[in-house]
Amino acid sequence: MAAWIEILLFVAWTTTAAVSDLRHRRVANAWIAVGLAAAFACAFTVRAPFGVPPGRAALGALLGFAALLPFYALRVMGAADVKAFAVLGAWCGAHALPGLWVAATVMAGLHSLALLVATRTWPAAPGSGGLATFALRGHRATPYVTCLGVAALGVLASRCIRGG
Repeated sequence: MAAWIEILLFVAWTTTAAVSDLRHRRVANAWIAVGLAAAFACAFTVRAPFGVPPGRAALGALLGFAALLPFYALRVMGAADVKAFAVLGAWCGAHALPGLWVAATVMAGLHSLALLVATRTWPAAPGSGGLATFALRGHRATPYVTCLGVAALGVLASRCIRGG
C-alpha cells in the first residue's frame, strides 16, 4: 500500500508540471522544489516509484541539470525544462535520463513539426545566423516539460506493468 503513495506523488507532480507547461509554458520554481523534495524523500527511504537511493538521486539531479543547461544557454530551451529534467533525474536516477531525453525530444520534434504544418510557420532559413525557435500566441511553441512528463509517466507505466 505504501508504494502506491509514492507512485501517486510522482504522478501528481509530473502531471501538474506537464499541465502547467502545456497551458502556460511555465512551471513555478515552488513546484520544482516540491518535486525535488519529494524525490529525495523517496530516495532517503529507497521507496517507490523507482527505488533510487540518495546518492543516485543526487547524481541524477546533477546530470539532468548539466545535460540541458547548454540548451538553456543557447536560448533554445527554457529554465523550467532544465530544472524539471533535474527533478526527473532525482526521481528516476541517472540511468533513466538518456531514454527520457530521447523520448521527450522525439515527442517535441513531432509536436513542432505538427505546429509548423498546422500554422504554416517556417523557421528562419539555414545560414541565417543562430538556432531558430518559433512562438505561438506569445509562447515558445513546444512544451518540453510536458514531453518529459509523458516520457517519465511512460517509464513508470512500463515498470508497473512489468511488476518492477
